[in-house]
Amino acid sequence: MKTLYLCYFGLRQPLVQTQVLPYLREIAKDDTEIHLLTFEAEPDFSRDSKEIRQDRKALADEGIHWHFLKYHKRPSAPATIYDVFCGAFRARRIAREHKIDVFHGRVHIPAMMGWLANKMLRRKRKLFFDIRGFFPEEYVDAGLWKEDSLVFGMAKRAEKWLLRDSDAFVVLTEKARDILFPGSRETGRDTLGRPVEVVPCCVDLEKFESLDKASRLKKRKELGITDRFVVAYVGSFGGFYMTEETADFYGLAKKKDASTFALILTQSPPEMIEPLLNERGFSNEDYFIQKVGPDEIPAYLSAADAAISFIKPSYSKLASSPTKNAEYLASGLPMIANSEVGDTEEMIEEDGTGYVINQFSKSEYESAFEHIKEMIADRETTDYACRASAKKRFDLSEIGGSRYRRVYRRLFSKETK
Repeated sequence: MKTLYLCYFGLRQPLVQTQVLPYLREIAKDDTEIHLLTFEAEPDFSRDSKEIRQDRKALADEGIHWHFLKYHKRPSAPATIYDVFCGAFRARRIAREHKIDVFHGRVHIPAMMGWLANKMLRRKRKLFFDIRGFFPEEYVDAGLWKEDSLVFGMAKRAEKWLLRDSDAFVVLTEKARDILFPGSRETGRDTLGRPVEVVPCCVDLEKFESLDKASRLKKRKELGITDRFVVAYVGSFGGFYMTEETADFYGLAKKKDASTFALILTQSPPEMIEPLLNERGFSNEDYFIQKVGPDEIPAYLSAADAAISFIKPSYSKLASSPTKNAEYLASGLPMIANSEVGDTEEMIEEDGTGYVINQFSKSEYESAFEHIKEMIADRETTDYACRASAKKRFDLSEIGGSRYRRVYRRLFSKETK
């Protein structure tokens, strides 16, 4: 079997490195030939550059054949439409040259490229709509689009076509599955018999399991936090990611326990969170705010005691699976998270891995703080529960890879189990 994976991001972007390439390596385990089409934004991106040749060779050694096009940013909507057509024509060419069997589109825009390419081909390929989240609604909830706008209407029309014509689907959460494909929990297929799988944002657990108590002590000593209560935060600030509320929890924790230390790993500018911490009683010695590479995150999280995941509740976030939550659990960290974000609430309550707040208030923060303190008082039990939850729900190979490979097998078979 040969698949063309269509992705509207650049190869070196963190999302591709952590949530695309790992899955492609897993899909390849069934002897599936992988072709990858990305869109590259670097202004000096040269088709003949040394870096391109190195990346292409490294991927080819893993069985991934890389193709790319230039990403166009402005003006936003026309540039995206232009890229969709460029991607569709390139997908058609790759399909013909390499006898591709499946167009695998990650989210709506790349899936439309595969849909259009199929319209231009005599022999239709299977179309795999990797929906991930509720893309159009997410732009509305983020305030970028209006629900009555032309661009939202176009996105929903495209989504309707993709849901009608695709041959298989993946979503991130059980809640998203129930909304889009009711009844498919029991059968693994929609009402037309098409495969449906839930694949949350998974992580490579081996990267976290390799870190022991000695690694933890080493990193804590390196950061100067050997005797501190360390609360971690991973990810961006602003938009859906609730900066003020995160700072409020840190402030309450600082009042309750003067040893509280904020370990913040973010690609956002430090000035988005640093002044808020200072206003809440933190000095420069009470926090670490830095951007770190994906491969460094496990080592930093090994130094923490607990973690925060505050995300703005909205309809679109019912389909969200925050990667940070999987990373926290894989590190053995209990988390404080809010409800109405994907399957997070059910996961934490069923597995006993933290505290779910239902409103952003002082009383809720206090309850969360006390609960987490009780959990880490029995560190060994809590560590085990969190890591077991990560294994059950977010293991890259056993969950993510296994479910993706099952979709591919079902695309060309009538199996129902």
